[in-house]
Amino acid sequence: MSNILIIKHGSLGDLIQANGAIKDIREHYKNRKIFLLTSQPYAIFMSECPYIDGVLIDKRLPRWNLFFLFNLRKLLSKYNFSKVIDLQNSSRTKFYRKFILKNSEWISSFDTLEKGQTKADFDTYPVLDRMELQLKQDNIPVTYLKDIDLDWAKRDLSSLIKKFTNRDYILIFPFCSKKNLKKKWPYYENLISQIRREYKNRYSVLVAPGPNEIEEALKLNANVVLDDGKSVDINQLISLINGAKFIISNDTGPAHIASHLKKKGIALFGSHTSPKKVSIETTHFKALSVKNLSDLEVGTVMKIIKERLN
Repeated sequence: MSNILIIKHGSLGDLIQANGAIKDIREHYKNRKIFLLTSQPYAIFMSECPYIDGVLIDKRLPRWNLFFLFNLRKLLSKYNFSKVIDLQNSSRTKFYRKFILKNSEWISSFDTLEKGQTKADFDTYPVLDRMELQLKQDNIPVTYLKDIDLDWAKRDLSSLIKKFTNRDYILIFPFCSKKNLKKKWPYYENLISQIRREYKNRYSVLVAPGPNEIEEALKLNANVVLDDGKSVDINQLISLINGAKFIISNDTGPAHIASHLKKKGIALFGSHTSPKKVSIETTHFKALSVKNLSDLEVGTVMKIIKERLN
């Protein structure tokens, strides 16, 4: 029987959000083999996902690299993919559709557009709404898409956490990739100091940096969670977030994880996008949006934390 390919390269937050759609695809195509094409940083993590049968790695090298394209097409041709569900919907995957997997049936945002609608118009919809429309285009019932289950990714992290605190903890993600610095609120150091003064006998303040954020994290007045001196992996990160009493974050992957784990917390947004568009708010996890993040005062954030945590 022919196989199905789901394409989702990343980022981490986007991949986490796609888990519900992937589970719905699995439920609908119970008797088909389903594979995920993703980026190297997420391959090991997603290889444990129970909704797929295997993970293929896309190095995403430049498209003028003919050797790369030849090898990618050779790899994908081995699996006889009759259907491709493109959850990435990028210019790259549009290129793959035309030149790499041109004989497969494709389900993408381009196939979901209404008459006269442009992809730019479609992309203004909330991200989970866009996925829902795609799945419905393929007559896939939507059950889990907006009720994302990450239980499969959780681990027992109690022994690691004990190295950094013996109390309940507030988890903060003050980091941001260098290419998305506009997402970064600049006053976390001050906020951490205020939280420690307010909750010194009740909560510890923890940060969990990525590999390129450790040096920055060590300058903060917080407990830096590392595993044998290295950043925690994605499963550990999910488990660490799951154990927190409250999360404060920029608009990054950990914020999306917290949202879908139904944790209490807040994500800080500037004008780069809206919480609605990225589908991040839930009953427990909220967003605070301002035009310019540098104008968002520490006292405003602290007030919301006290209101929602107490």
